Amino acid sequence: MERYFRPEDQDEFRLAQLLLLLEVSKSFRVHPSLERLGVLDFFAANPFLVVQPNDSEYRDLVLAGFSIKPLTYASPGHRFVTRRSRLQNDLALLIAYGFATPDTNSGHRVYRISDAGQTAAERLSSIYAQAYRVSVDVIAKRVHKVAENKLSEFSRERLQADPALLDLLNL
Repeated sequence: MERYFRPEDQDEFRLAQLLLLLEVSKSFRVHPSLERLGVLDFFAANPFLVVQPNDSEYRDLVLAGFSIKPLTYASPGHRFVTRRSRLQNDLALLIAYGFATPDTNSGHRVYRISDAGQTAAERLSSIYAQAYRVSVDVIAKRVHKVAENKLSEFSRERLQADPALLDLLNL
């Protein structure tokens, strides 16, 4: 049986993405909740579920190396649920490694990049890391405007998934 390598199946890859996400979030002066992190994390890796060809950022994403053709056969809803199910564990690892810290803001638990995490994120300089930063920046500008209690609606609209699938996560 052939096994395909998928970067998102590797802990180190997902942790690096989360670290980059927290780094860019800091530049927006936003400390995301777990829900907001999940939305940012998924849509930054799949920006064309949010950004359309007529949007001004579309070209920036293409030039950064993102493709409108998905590299997987799984539906966006299934990929969202899978990625979201790993998020708490990945975030716990970043905290355990000292790269992120939990905090509270307006009654919500939020997450910040630590000084050690900032140093580690700055060392991530691959072409993919640069492209991912561009995508996080584009997606964060859109998600930043969405109220915390409207994030699930934002996700549902873009995923066009069966609501029963997303209800598994209480979205």
